[in-house]
Amino acid sequence: MSAPALWCVGPSAVEARPGALGDGVPVETLFSGISRGTERLVFEGRVPESEYETMRAPAQEGTFPFPVKYGYCAVGRISDGRRAGETVFALHPHQARFCMADDMLTRLPDALPPERAVLGANMETALNVLWDSGAGAGDRIAVIGAGVIGALTGYLARHLPGADVTLVDRLSDRAKLAEEMGCAFATPDHAPGACDVVINTTAKADGLTLALESAGQDATVVEASWHGTGPTPVFLGGAFHSRRLRLVSSQVGHLPPARRPRWSHARRMQKALSLLCDPALDALISDETSFEELPERYGEILRDPDTLCHRIRYNSH
Repeated sequence: MSAPALWCVGPSAVEARPGALGDGVPVETLFSGISRGTERLVFEGRVPESEYETMRAPAQEGTFPFPVKYGYCAVGRISDGRRAGETVFALHPHQARFCMADDMLTRLPDALPPERAVLGANMETALNVLWDSGAGAGDRIAVIGAGVIGALTGYLARHLPGADVTLVDRLSDRAKLAEEMGCAFATPDHAPGACDVVINTTAKADGLTLALESAGQDATVVEASWHGTGPTPVFLGGAFHSRRLRLVSSQVGHLPPARRPRWSHARRMQKALSLLCDPALDALISDETSFEELPERYGEILRDPDTLCHRIRYNSH
């Protein structure tokens, strides 16, 4: 049994091909979301061979580099069984119908519309990043890169009591997005200094360099982006050594050590979805495309620097 799915079939090439339904609870897809940073690396064949197993998505079909069915931001409605009619989030690729294990399908909170729930995996990542950063009340926090992960991380951080949070991006029109997230905004040449915590989400060397430059004495710098196969030259001279900066890698596949005894991936996902109930987060949906149009538009969407979360609409909606 199969259903139409999006497959990356070669460098910067995609096709609609049958995808295996899988086993478990049946779901009719309503929406899925494109996670631009990671999906672009997969689309362009830039997943390092050493990371083929580590970066495998839960419902991935095929193997890196190609052909591969990849993605992890699906929202659908259960079509049969004891949970029939429930609207759920699943870490599943772009596919019209699928089946997954019951415990892999997280019910949406009543206050969360399915259109916004495609941000579920992104919010889960942002929550993990904030935990890894150790940011606390009153901290001066800079987030480099006002894409989806950066904006969501800033949104969470600004809820810390007394925290001063600035989103930094080279695109000056992201100032409006920062305002909607409740954060200050700066372009790189006006980034704040002497920060307690700096988080880089740009997947670029100059973003990480700016993060190091913005950090104060004994501050924490979190690298939250995945750089793929490309080299990332970073200047560790100057004040890096004397300021005793702490450089931390954050990756959503693992919970922070201090939380592992109490938190499961399921608990974290439930919390992430509950944090999406604010209508202000609709600003992170930059556009929508039908699933039928997706193979033709996928590359264009990934290459567009203005893309935030691009939502895919399915006929079952």
